[in-house]
Amino acid sequence: MAAAPEVDRTESTREVLEAYWKTHDASYVAEDAVFTMMPTGEEIRGREAIARHLAGFYHGALDARAEHVSSIVSGAKGLLEANVVGTHTGDFAGIAATGRSVRVPLAVSYEVRDGLIRTARIYLMVNVLIEQLRAG
Repeated sequence: MAAAPEVDRTESTREVLEAYWKTHDASYVAEDAVFTMMPTGEEIRGREAIARHLAGFYHGALDARAEHVSSIVSGAKGLLEANVVGTHTGDFAGIAATGRSVRVPLAVSYEVRDGLIRTARIYLMVNVLIEQLRAG
């Protein structure tokens, strides 16, 4: 007996998202994907722009990674709760590199279609990040 279509979709969505969460490999992102920074409304459009944005954040402004806390996947949607953990190594929001350690709450809501991430709505607690960069 074959699995129900919703179960199949949940499993394929889970595979895509878990692989992406481990690597941030842009090949899991659709060419026409849109990632939205919810605190500012900024939209990053397209696989290449998204890859550049993530590299600039995780390996430019910071030397950091997203530390997985929990996740839920159902059908074509997924939700990740994580902490951005690392060191402030470059300019962020006009604040020059401080070398300070950061730990910032993050939640991202994803939609997957045809085996690729189509949208992400990113809830990064920017206020917490800035507070940590200005501390001391």
